[in-house]
Amino acid sequence: MRDAKPLAVVTGASSGIGAAYARALAARGYDLALVARRQDRLQQLADELASRYHTGCAVLAADLTNQTELRKVEEFLAGAENLALLVNNAGFGTMGRFLEAAVETQDAMHRLHVLATLRLTHAALGNLTARNQGAIVNVSSVAAFVPRPGSTSYYATKAWINCFTEGLHLELKGVGSRVRVQALCPGFTVTEFHDVLGLDRKAIPGGWWMAAEDIVEASLRGLEKGKLFVVPGLRYRLLVWLLRLLPRGALHFAVVRGPASLRRDRRPAKNP
Repeated sequence: MRDAKPLAVVTGASSGIGAAYARALAARGYDLALVARRQDRLQQLADELASRYHTGCAVLAADLTNQTELRKVEEFLAGAENLALLVNNAGFGTMGRFLEAAVETQDAMHRLHVLATLRLTHAALGNLTARNQGAIVNVSSVAAFVPRPGSTSYYATKAWINCFTEGLHLELKGVGSRVRVQALCPGFTVTEFHDVLGLDRKAIPGGWWMAAEDIVEASLRGLEKGKLFVVPGLRYRLLVWLLRLLPRGALHFAVVRGPASLRRDRRPAKNP
């Protein structure tokens, strides 16, 4: 009987950045537990990983905005004896003014980005800190640094992820824990996310688009080095640096006047 491999749990694993994490981690010798709403997509990915990397791969079909289904994933995290990594990646975006948006969609975004991240992190930390090892990656966004009309809830929830992750980092460091946390802040990524959102990729210069695989590699390299915030891509790192230097009033003027700020009446983009 083989020794148990370290286990990585990835939410939003059916496509995009989540699927890229799953492939990269399987190649690094992890067993996987894949979480998303679409069981057929998860099973297809699980079969691919098992065949290519001979890795154990559990499929956990769950809508993390549903309390009952969220609790099942919490229980799995709390009880997994070989848990080594949690990637909180599930998320979605919308375009349109908050006042004109369906409140149910905005509520679901906060449940997924904030409450699911909070509860899954809590369950995983209890497991990891007891063994004083492992890590948690919370997938945020460069959007967390830019308050923009038309994506108020997305900006707010991603900013919360950054603050939450930073607070956890300080708590763990304060007690001398070896458990690491990271906030990954990607920019425009070539995935289904923006396609479903209805964003015309041609409207964004090609140099600003990054491959999901490159973003994941930057995250995992940063995790090995103990980096709290990882912003993949030199131009995005420069952008975030400039945004932090810009006076708040000047930033507000820029985003309100920006042509992208008034886009509206688009359907939500989900990364289940």
